[in-house]
Amino acid sequence: MNKGVLAVTAVAVCVFLVLVVGRYPFYTAVPVDPDWEVKAPATIPPGAVTVRFTGTTTLLFSDGTTEWMVDGWFSRHGLWQLGVGKIGPDSAAVSAGLAANEVDKLAAVIPVHSHFDHAMDAPEVARQTGAILMGSESTANIGRGWGLPEAQIRVLENRAPVAIGAFTLTAIESQHFQFPDPEIRAQALANPSIEAPLVPPVKMLDYRVGKPYVFHVQHPKGSFAIFGSAGFEPGALQDYAADVVFLGVGGLGSQTAQYRENYWRESVGAMQPTRVIPVHYDSLTATLQGPFVGQSAILSVLSSGADNTLHFLRSKAEENAAISLSTLPRYKEIVLFE
Repeated sequence: MNKGVLAVTAVAVCVFLVLVVGRYPFYTAVPVDPDWEVKAPATIPPGAVTVRFTGTTTLLFSDGTTEWMVDGWFSRHGLWQLGVGKIGPDSAAVSAGLAANEVDKLAAVIPVHSHFDHAMDAPEVARQTGAILMGSESTANIGRGWGLPEAQIRVLENRAPVAIGAFTLTAIESQHFQFPDPEIRAQALANPSIEAPLVPPVKMLDYRVGKPYVFHVQHPKGSFAIFGSAGFEPGALQDYAADVVFLGVGGLGSQTAQYRENYWRESVGAMQPTRVIPVHYDSLTATLQGPFVGQSAILSVLSSGADNTLHFLRSKAEENAAISLSTLPRYKEIVLFE
């Protein structure tokens, strides 16, 4: 059994003991400031570009005419299943997640890469909403393994703009967050391609990373970018700008201070937004109801540094007075551009 599976198995045993003994809280605090959360408006101006946030990097965008989704991940499996069991889409959870977002029809669902917490549910989202599943060839093979017809699958090309209604999305190949532990990094990121239809249930690590993307999105009313992972390709975004950046911060605190500075420079620094919205900071196993929580107290041993992430984001907010740092409530429709 490899190191990653052993570690998660040990975590599952420890979780049981923690729950029995009751000595520690099960979930840690999220690494964002509660004062950053924006409030949902009472009414949405006609034609406004809006966003709804479920958790991780599941984001629903709309301009009142076209709706499309990033990731669309709603299943939540327990630590034991993730460590030693097999996983696949939970169709009922997908239905509930779509209902909570008040959506039943989508133009597209587009995972930022092919790990389970981004792409696993996307084919089922496409099946239930009629969306086109867009992404890398690895994501396409996840769709094929779920039985999605080829007519509902589109493989994206690096830096080739795609029209989604009045939105223009450009997928820019990037790097995934580089796990500090070399063995875990190899398990999660080496051999990245899913080269044949992936038929669930399968092991968590069978959802290989594929091609990690940064999404740049242009709309007549404004532009935004989505970083689904706290990884970067130096200089890759020098020709792009965005009014809003959705900044993936998962695991960022476990890296060095210099890495965090480099990531900020190659994301926010490159795109020069006026607004930064952190994403991918919440638990991968907690329920999708109620307030956001951080990783479990046990998993935080493997994915440490939440305090570093919060300190880093607060320091950047203080250093960059021209940038508004904000977080999104769950499921509520928030105006990006009026």
